[in-house]
Amino acid sequence: MALFVQKFGGTSVADPQRIARSAARVRERREEGHQVVVVVSAMGHCTDELIELAEKVAGSAPAMPRRELDMLMATGEQVSVSLMAMALERIGVPAVSLTGQQAGIVTDGVFGRARILSVPRTRLDIELAAGRTPVVAGFQGANALGEITTLGRGGSDTTAVALAAALNVAATGGTCEIFTDVEGVYTADPRRVPEAVKLPRISYEEMLELALQGAQVMHPRAVLFGERYGVPIHVRHSQRGDAGTMICKETTEMEDVVVVGAALKSDLGRVSLRRIPNNVGMQAMLFEAIAKASIIVDDIVQTEFGEVATLSFTVDHGDLSDVKIVASQVLDGIGTGELAVEIGLSKVSVVGTGMKTHVGVASRMFSALGNAGIAIQNITTSEIKISCIIRKQDGDKALQAVHSAFGLERLGSVSLQNVTAG
Repeated sequence: MALFVQKFGGTSVADPQRIARSAARVRERREEGHQVVVVVSAMGHCTDELIELAEKVAGSAPAMPRRELDMLMATGEQVSVSLMAMALERIGVPAVSLTGQQAGIVTDGVFGRARILSVPRTRLDIELAAGRTPVVAGFQGANALGEITTLGRGGSDTTAVALAAALNVAATGGTCEIFTDVEGVYTADPRRVPEAVKLPRISYEEMLELALQGAQVMHPRAVLFGERYGVPIHVRHSQRGDAGTMICKETTEMEDVVVVGAALKSDLGRVSLRRIPNNVGMQAMLFEAIAKASIIVDDIVQTEFGEVATLSFTVDHGDLSDVKIVASQVLDGIGTGELAVEIGLSKVSVVGTGMKTHVGVASRMFSALGNAGIAIQNITTSEIKISCIIRKQDGDKALQAVHSAFGLERLGSVSLQNVTAG
């Protein structure tokens, strides 16, 4: 008997009919003789509706008390877990709905962007031993004081993989199944690149980079949990029986493929601190403050001018207001420098573990963008990734250009045989 964690996203529980179909997925696993823990997101656009309601009451997002916003946001998933538990009971599957706190998810105290610290499995073990299927609210937990916290974007994915790690599903022969409205992980967003194909498998490392660079299928924190704890992650369509994509440990043959995917982040802002002291202490002060606010930055560039420097980095547009507050506080603290913000940027990236052993990737990418008439503003690289900052309006054209340049439409025939999951 294996143990599976099954996560259903907002579209998979958007209405009673979809909840019923998702519940049938759970019953299928139970009828195979396996145990199942279910994680659900809020229904459809429920989260957006709650934010809209809060804005009508409290004004713009920056003015909202973060603690109260988390209390409100957590209710969306609580509706979903109760309805899913009811749907399971109706088809003969004993179930119990649990909030993140009831399931034992302990987080830090950063409201709106909390990080999971631990998952004592006591309550889950009790319910499983009693033959019940726990249905856990994704996206939420509680800090040491019992305050409700939310995990931020992609929080339900993170909840699912964290629970799968705590329950050690790999040791039982199970997986963490992420059911979504797409059939798996594609070589690019098929809505932007019609020629994109589904990948039967992808390594944790590659999936993490694609997620960081804009791929929407999995959240980076969820992939990181999977890699760290060896959780096999299976991305599948919630309403179809296709094989999906396995996110797994890298195998030797994966390096034969130079580039496995392309991604686009389409709404970025660039923050620049100009005429600041040119010393390591200044950098440490700034990024420590940003880290405390749980803001993710990328594409860091420092340009030196003797004793002063300009330090620039990119953030998601949604984080701009928060990062401007933090950066302004740092500048006020040192009594010098100025803050500049540029919006309307995108980032196109190519990713593949094969870059470790192959040359010429950068030149091919730059040529593809140049031939498409796209100006590159900044370039960053890692061992398995190359990214270029471009104008937002060039995003789709850039993604299509690099996808074609690397022939990614031919990757759909890769076999799933001999995949190492853990």
